[in-house]
Amino acid sequence: MLRNRPTEAERMLWLALRRQALNGMRFRRQQKIGRYVVDFFCPERKLIIEVDGRGHMKKPLQDSDKDEYLIACGYRVIRFWNDEILKDRESILERIRAGGQAGVWLLLFLRLVL
Repeated sequence: MLRNRPTEAERMLWLALRRQALNGMRFRRQQKIGRYVVDFFCPERKLIIEVDGRGHMKKPLQDSDKDEYLIACGYRVIRFWNDEILKDRESILERIRAGGQAGVWLLLFLRLVL
């Protein structure tokens, strides 16, 4: 589902990703892929960045299904919590750079929700 109002973390990350500002990677915001909408998508690198807030803690199986589908389609998925982006944006950008440069076709960070 497309949203009109991005979170503060999404806004902060988009400022760093737009206009090929991150290693020349061209990202799109809120891209529809199959039956899902992803937060940020770099088609040239087949890289998807998802930004998760508290609502995702209640639906880990939905996120898992989404990730499985996207990975099966050949995409790499990296997920970050809103708080991670707000507290340490530079570290997050470094992880995205590494994900964009990775030679493997699968890069997935799994988190367990207690």
